Amino acid sequence: MQTFKKAWRRNAVAYMFLSPWLIGLLGLSLIPMVTSLYLSFTNYDMFTSPVWTGMENYTQMFEDSKYLASIKVTTIYVMLSVPLQLMFALGVALLLNRGLRGLKFYRAVYYVPSLFGGSVAVALLWRQLFGGEGLINRGLALFGIEGTNWISSPDTALYTLVILAVWQFGAPMVIFLAGLKQVPLELYEAARIDGASKIKQFFKITLPMISPIVLFNLIMQIIHAFQAFTPAYIVSGGEGGPLDSTLFYTLYLYQKAFTHFDMGYAAAMAWILLIAIAIITAIIFGTSKKWVFYQE
Repeated sequence: MQTFKKAWRRNAVAYMFLSPWLIGLLGLSLIPMVTSLYLSFTNYDMFTSPVWTGMENYTQMFEDSKYLASIKVTTIYVMLSVPLQLMFALGVALLLNRGLRGLKFYRAVYYVPSLFGGSVAVALLWRQLFGGEGLINRGLALFGIEGTNWISSPDTALYTLVILAVWQFGAPMVIFLAGLKQVPLELYEAARIDGASKIKQFFKITLPMISPIVLFNLIMQIIHAFQAFTPAYIVSGGEGGPLDSTLFYTLYLYQKAFTHFDMGYAAAMAWILLIAIAIITAIIFGTSKKWVFYQE
């Protein structure tokens, strides 16, 4: 009995220290998730009580042209921005891994865009850069090239946001650089003795050795890209224009929730996004057995 009391006291102290995290988990994660799942099956405008509608919100999505447009825009954005960002990050990491002087300075400079890239200030700056009278067009004018209003054209607006995403390559670059530091130099020395070129060394040694890091960065950047919101909201003025060319999935979700007050529909959209990201992550993990190599 005495032993039980001591064990209970120890557990009580542990749970007391864990209580802030447990309260946050319940109050900020689990309860809101369960609530949003319930609301996704209702018609709810935040001013009246939810009305149960079953699968109506989910079936309505297939008839919503703006919803389908948001899927298309987001898919293009993810498929372009993620590979380009990772390639750019890996390329810069390879350059920094060559033992440059002032490595810490360059690493910090390249990392800074990742800290501020998703901010409102940078999105506003981006809108000014690619506007009709922006710095980009002024630079092109020096070479006799007439630019366009990149932000206001449906043919180019999305690609300016892709460029912004690629510019935020600092976080994956730092992780790639840490991984490159762990590749044994003996492997490169043996490859050079065998007459392997730099390109062959990259594909036969570097890439396989850092493949777990490639997997990590790939998944993290895909999740981040699907959740992109601020740049599209600021650049398009919250409308997703022109002609829905920057109507990201999260932006349309925001519009349905806080502009049209269709919270049930927005909750359903959020769960569809969660399921889509989970499926894509599972597929990547499933295929990773063929291209990710772990050191034993």
